[in-house]
Amino acid sequence: MSVNTTVGVSGMHCGHCVSSVTEELQELEGVQNVAVDLNKDGVSVVTITSASGLDPTEISEAIAEAGYTVAGGA
Repeated sequence: MSVNTTVGVSGMHCGHCVSSVTEELQELEGVQNVAVDLNKDGVSVVTITSASGLDPTEISEAIAEAGYTVAGGA
């Protein structure tokens, strides 16, 4: 059974931003899919599908590694 985790990410403005965040999150153990609803003027919504629940700290660190900030949800 898959688990969906949704977080808000601020500072994303383009497709490269989406790629960077997606790439970092896909490196987390158990992640099956990452979907991003890009909002250039505000908080983008990132939905992570994984085999089991993810550690919110690991999610935040992966997003920070891509150069962005979790705005809420994790």
